[in-house]
Amino acid sequence: MPAFTFEKISPPIPRGPIAPVEQKPRGVIVQMLDRFAEARARRAASQDKVEAAGRDSGAPK
Repeated sequence: MPAFTFEKISPPIPRGPIAPVEQKPRGVIVQMLDRFAEARARRAASQDKVEAAGRDSGAPK
């Protein structure tokens, strides 16, 4: 039989509303990548419209 024991101490109960986590400002590299991705998505969307218009006209390639 042990001569001593350890008592488990539970963490304190949070009181009051929990503060929202503030978001860090986005880095310059992330902002640049967002711009490139946006431009690429716009190009892809306009390319799809051009291809769809070409198929609808019935002109063979």
